Amino acid sequence: MGKFVISEAKTGVKFDLKANNGEVIASSQVYKNEASCKKGIASVIKNADSQIEDQTAKEVVALKNPKYEVYQDKKGEYRFRLKAANGQIIATGEGYKALKSCLNGIASIQKNAPEAPIVKAKKEAAEKSAKKPAAKK
Repeated sequence: MGKFVISEAKTGVKFDLKANNGEVIASSQVYKNEASCKKGIASVIKNADSQIEDQTAKEVVALKNPKYEVYQDKKGEYRFRLKAANGQIIATGEGYKALKSCLNGIASIQKNAPEAPIVKAKKEAAEKSAKKPAAKK
């Protein structure tokens, strides 16, 4: 089973949905606070089984939200974004070389999100080294 990992960002709080192997399946936007971040996680769980709109197909069949949108970025990589019923993007995936890999990422969300626990990220070791005592004069 995967897990949602909440972590600090420069301007707020974000989450990653990680698979059992630690790979990031999907990431969120940056939220102002942890409560809003948890609402985002709840929305991903609620919408995890949404249909897939393949925007790379020759004939795109537009679907109503909530949905996953699969598209190609400027580098030609396949990506997905999960949109809530209100049309807001609630999670995005990394770039994949192959469409099948992108679809496997969506399948992993559908499998992992519903039962995934929510945990807080451990503080970085870099933070500890940043708190070194000042040099003596």
